[in-house]
Amino acid sequence: MPTTNARFQTTINFPRKKWHRSCKATPDINKELPPPRELPLSPRKRLGGENLCNIPQSLQCSPSKQKKENQPVTPSTPRGRKLEFSNSPLKHSPRKLELSAEKSPERPLCLPQKGDETPCSTVHSWRMVKSPSVELFKKKDLCYQQTKQVLNTAIPERILAREDETKAITQFLLNHVCEEEPGSLYISGAPGTGKTACLNRILADLQEKLGASTQIFINCMSLRSSQDIFCTVADKLFGKGKLKCAGKDFPKRLAKKLTSEGPMVLLVLDEMDQLDSKGQSVLYTIFEWPHLNNSRLVLIGIANALDLTDRILPRLQARPMCKPQLLNFAPYTRDQIVTIVQDRLNQVPGERVLDAAAIQFCARKVSSVSGDARKALDMCRRAVEIVESGVRNQAVMESKSPVKTPRNPGLKKVGLPHISQVISEVYGDRMTPSSGSECFPLQQKLLVCSLLLLTRRSKVKEVGLGKVGLKIEEEDVEHALNDKALTGSILQRGLEYFLN
Repeated sequence: MPTTNARFQTTINFPRKKWHRSCKATPDINKELPPPRELPLSPRKRLGGENLCNIPQSLQCSPSKQKKENQPVTPSTPRGRKLEFSNSPLKHSPRKLELSAEKSPERPLCLPQKGDETPCSTVHSWRMVKSPSVELFKKKDLCYQQTKQVLNTAIPERILAREDETKAITQFLLNHVCEEEPGSLYISGAPGTGKTACLNRILADLQEKLGASTQIFINCMSLRSSQDIFCTVADKLFGKGKLKCAGKDFPKRLAKKLTSEGPMVLLVLDEMDQLDSKGQSVLYTIFEWPHLNNSRLVLIGIANALDLTDRILPRLQARPMCKPQLLNFAPYTRDQIVTIVQDRLNQVPGERVLDAAAIQFCARKVSSVSGDARKALDMCRRAVEIVESGVRNQAVMESKSPVKTPRNPGLKKVGLPHISQVISEVYGDRMTPSSGSECFPLQQKLLVCSLLLLTRRSKVKEVGLGKVGLKIEEEDVEHALNDKALTGSILQRGLEYFLN
């Protein structure tokens, strides 16, 4: 309506008529429309197509928001950039196109056409052109993987370099378990000398002959205290909770059960030295079980200490019948370690990954320090991982190179530098000063020099006094001590020069 003041504007009566872009025909306004349906006052209470937000129901060209994608779009509507996914016109959104392609495999996948601004990246993302270097690495990778698998520290199929020890354990089991004669055996040796692995392999091989007996294997490292061994044995022998583990007389009640009628019981206690207690009452009680009247227990104890029964259990000397049989596992020598590693590598078909000189170098270093076969296997496996990582990185770099030249450089082997790197990481340089200070005092240096001179003259690896042995190579000792004035002169002239 007209106004005389410029500050006022023309008012517009609502509701406004909104024409949808996809309407093909203009609706007849004069046509009689049905009465509008009453709706709740609050738009939040309206669901689906009823949420029209104060728009009259008569406007049929304004559908609900959920159905907007189903409306066709006229070519005259400005929609911005146009995405073309195929030559045929599409009436679906790009998301629905992807879903329909997944549901119908026979439908041809969309390919980038000329003029497409957005190609189908989801279709071609997995199609990678494999370079010859990557294909070559896959063939080598199988060899590295198989080599690492055979160099594990699990129980092997056969125990090497332990023929005498295997024969002694087998004979003990046949004489006591199969003949139902109670007894005890104590196996000692440094870590990694094959004590537990050898016993487990023998038990697996004699399973048919020992089938009638009850076998109990306990690692004493898993016990909270030494007194828990009695309750653990009772649970494994009679079932958990069958025998009440309470009271100070429980070991006597358990001993009574072991002397009653029943099959033979083979009790293996690994890491037996962990049962240390006040007065060593636990160890004394266990070693006395096989020698009770009508006992049906055969005991095998495993520990690192060589003199456990003599030093920790002196009372067993007063009762010779309770003293167990002793079996010691000596550290592996260089030749034995080489035999073990080569036997593992022979299980891998094809060319060997480890060089023969690298195996010899690893065996010499490990035998001079500890004689631990597990340490040698771990070091060889770690060296293989270093070489494998280097080959993988080289293959990736060649695949990214613009020049694709197929090469066949052959299998890269583990050599002396890789073993030396692993040895430095594991052991380090134990004979050299660290951080500018001496690694050990002068008295210890004199002791090392004396051991070296005695081994040179007597041609033995161990000195009879106190069973002291030099576990380091002579060349390493000379290299570390020759640069010092006093120790270098001792090694060159001997102790008599300074004593006289």
